[in-house]
Amino acid sequence: MLATDRGLLHWRAMRSLGDRGLAEHAVQETLLRAWRACADFDARKGSVRTWLLAIERNVVVDIVRARAVRPIDVGFDDLAELVPCGRPDFADGLVDGLLVDELLARLPEPQRAAVVEVILRDRGYREVAEDFGVPVGTVKTRVHYALRSLRQLPEVA
Repeated sequence: MLATDRGLLHWRAMRSLGDRGLAEHAVQETLLRAWRACADFDARKGSVRTWLLAIERNVVVDIVRARAVRPIDVGFDDLAELVPCGRPDFADGLVDGLLVDELLARLPEPQRAAVVEVILRDRGYREVAEDFGVPVGTVKTRVHYALRSLRQLPEVA
């Protein structure tokens, strides 16, 4: 697994769960489930990344359901002693968003639009292809080449 795959898993978990700790838990649980089910992986059905994202989707659903049954009793006011300013720092989320915007700006418009719809908005290839009025293979190709070009960029510290 590439570092970009782990980063994508973490980013999607953060987007879905809104909590860094839960996102890390979701990524770890995803990798654990993938390890346990590695014999079930079928490369004819898709890439490892697609398989991991499907596992992560199930993990996130499980986490959300578990939290709905056992809601948190602690609010921000209760954490005022632990967090110096009394509120969590949202700068990390802002920086992540700016980084994603900067990376997307480097892509040609057709690739950027495909990545936004398929990856960021978590829509299916067929649905996006219908909206764009192009074949499904075209959307898959655009996403593939966009992600490939993003992987070739120097790592951001």
